[in-house]
Amino acid sequence: MHRLLKVLVILTALYVTAGCTTTSPPVQPEQAPPPGVTLPLPASAPAVTAPAPAPVPAPSVTLLPGAQPHIALLLPLNDPSLGQAARVVQQGFFAGASQQPDGLPIRIYACADEPKEVAALYQQALENGARAVVGPLTPAGVAALAAQPSIPVPTLALNRLDTQAPANLYSFGLMLENEARQAARVASLADLHTAIIVSTDNPLSSRLVDAFQVEWKKLGGNVAGNIVFTGDTSMFANLPITPGNMVFIAANADTARKFRPFLDPMLPVYATSQIFKGNTHTLINYDLRDVVFFDMPWLLQQDRPVVKRYPRLAPGQSMDMERLYALGIDSYRLINVLMNNQEQGDMHLDGVTGTITLGSNHVFEREAVEAEFVDGQGISMEAAEAQQKSKAGH
Repeated sequence: MHRLLKVLVILTALYVTAGCTTTSPPVQPEQAPPPGVTLPLPASAPAVTAPAPAPVPAPSVTLLPGAQPHIALLLPLNDPSLGQAARVVQQGFFAGASQQPDGLPIRIYACADEPKEVAALYQQALENGARAVVGPLTPAGVAALAAQPSIPVPTLALNRLDTQAPANLYSFGLMLENEARQAARVASLADLHTAIIVSTDNPLSSRLVDAFQVEWKKLGGNVAGNIVFTGDTSMFANLPITPGNMVFIAANADTARKFRPFLDPMLPVYATSQIFKGNTHTLINYDLRDVVFFDMPWLLQQDRPVVKRYPRLAPGQSMDMERLYALGIDSYRLINVLMNNQEQGDMHLDGVTGTITLGSNHVFEREAVEAEFVDGQGISMEAAEAQQKSKAGH
């Protein structure tokens, strides 16, 4: 139980299916490399070889004999609870690298306890010649890295940083709060102005409620009520359905499906990606009919050119693992953006996780794809509108 809770913590902090074929076999737990070992790309992927233009480590870093320029990937691969998630991120990172054969080599720095080991591994990476670092993966690991005296090379942390970011330290993750804010913006643009919020009694749900409310009120919206769902569906019997009203759900799919059928169909309903378990869960998706949610192109737009470019994760993985794999792909692409465009203020990436831009405090913000549940399937709003036009034409 302790191990399960720890994994849930990291996935909800990151937020970090469809059956597809992989061209890069998964890394098995017993193959997790020791600190400082260079992991080769799968045989099916192009080799990552020649160094790309990148800033060198600061003069204060003393390079070890035999140091070679590389990108350091610092992940908790040896942690019994987080190892699986870290390996999937690693797979995605190498999938991203497979499309850039002229990039720097990648060297893996594996740890078991990020907060305790991150400082030593980061210094080791610099001494080995790292031109850039990606990781750590957990909020505690990121905080430990931010506390270092200096960050001499472009460094991309894969989780949130709750303090002021030092120079050269950037962060990118899959925080659901961004999707809650996006839901508020999209609902406001739809001329909706009064929200009823339905949540559950857990910390993630509370964070989503706070993020939605702040953005909603900033846009001039009102909150007519906050409902904490505990299993009693009678509380939804008399919700106001005045034009301009809407519902925001801060709950996962298994919980939301219990009360969604009791919401008046006249009320527009919005949610985040935690409501989408994948299109193999048809019955759940039928229960969530017409709910608008936000998720990544990797899951919703598999024909999008940037998505088709990369090998898929092995079939049978959970949606959380699919999202972490996509995080790995975009983190590889972002670290290359940082190495080559560090002095430019306007950084933009058409990512497999969404449209990514650089915001305040060195945080890469992600705008997800707007989607909807239609006929038991979660599909992009663009696809939903095309279906409606097709039906109208017949």
